[in-house]
Amino acid sequence: MQHDELTALISKTAVLMEQFERRCEELERHQRALAEHLQALAQQVPGVVRQSADDSLRSLPGAVMGKLESGLSEPVGAYEKRLREAGSLLHDGSQTLAAQLKRMEQLHRHLVWKIVGAAFGSVLLLLLGGGWLLWQYRADIDRQRISAELLRAYNQADVTLCEERLCANVDDKAAAYGERKQYRPVRPR
Repeated sequence: MQHDELTALISKTAVLMEQFERRCEELERHQRALAEHLQALAQQVPGVVRQSADDSLRSLPGAVMGKLESGLSEPVGAYEKRLREAGSLLHDGSQTLAAQLKRMEQLHRHLVWKIVGAAFGSVLLLLLGGGWLLWQYRADIDRQRISAELLRAYNQADVTLCEERLCANVDDKAAAYGERKQYRPVRPR
């Protein structure tokens, strides 16, 4: 019985091997078909990808520009508005500054003329005052010149105060002067 069982087992194994080989051949054919199909697809992929990329890239700039325009139009408009307002404010400020500078220039010119006039008046007043003082002092010097000569003679003479009066040591031997010969020279010290 062992022999019958072994023969049955071998026959079953042979059937299984045959089925296995058929299946392997089917799988191999199927795998070849898939490989060929995959290879055909692989050859088509670069063209399809290129065409898809070209289509996408053709429509991308328009789409991007549309999105950019729609997204940027409002902020750019607001920025332009603020820029115009700032330009207007800057123009108004420069006009105001120019007007103030013109007023300052007129005020400066007016102030310069006042200073020049005051300086000229002061110099003229100094010259007139100096001339008047010169004339006064010259007249005083001329008047005092006689007194100076008299004072020099007093300093050389032997004269003194006697009870609030002038006393002199008179030279009796000297010649007399005056209409009535009442004056005599004073002795030197």
